[in-house]
Amino acid sequence: MPLAVDQAAVIVAGGQGSRMQSDVPKQFLILAGKPLLLHTLEAFYRYNASLPIWLVLPETEHARWANLCQKYQCVVPHQVVGGGACRPQSVKNGVTRVQSENSLVAIHDGVRPLVTTQIIKKSFEVAEKEGSAIASVPLKDSLRKKSGEGSIAQNRVDFRLMQTPQTFRLTWLLEAYEKLSSIDEFSDEASMVEAVGRRVTLFDGDYQNIKVTTPEDLLVAEAFLS
Repeated sequence: MPLAVDQAAVIVAGGQGSRMQSDVPKQFLILAGKPLLLHTLEAFYRYNASLPIWLVLPETEHARWANLCQKYQCVVPHQVVGGGACRPQSVKNGVTRVQSENSLVAIHDGVRPLVTTQIIKKSFEVAEKEGSAIASVPLKDSLRKKSGEGSIAQNRVDFRLMQTPQTFRLTWLLEAYEKLSSIDEFSDEASMVEAVGRRVTLFDGDYQNIKVTTPEDLLVAEAFLS
């Protein structure tokens, strides 16, 4: 199916798995019979088989990924890009490969393998209209802010948990890279575009769209997939 507007995806997978308590980087762990990262790529492929995908990996892991793609018969077309010293730099390495300045770019964590076609589609639709689209979900638990030796209750309605994809007009991302003296301090792209005066638009994500970071997360992802 042809894309209504120029769209692209940058999938970032640079984790080393320290919190996963594994010698294997978490993006390469086996989930439901295939590498976790392959599930993520296939989610975007299901959304649209013609979507250009840039996969950002540490250069030291390119050979490992090529072997996994061959072993598990990956059919998702994608281009592998070398990662940077930190996540913002890695994202930039992928974003700057997108050639059409009219593109909308979805930036997604490689270790969020349960993202749905509906969420990806919504992210592009909202970004086309608003310029940005960040998946997020309300908090379920109570929230307190540490203060001195105590803590202060917060209204959880005022807060959201950020997810990915975070989707933007390419020109907004390039503007942030040009204007910000340092991008290393930013935790996500929404914070970057906001820092240069652009409006960040949130849309409802999905509680199943978890980021696999710990062994418990892997069990939860297995349960959802089964």
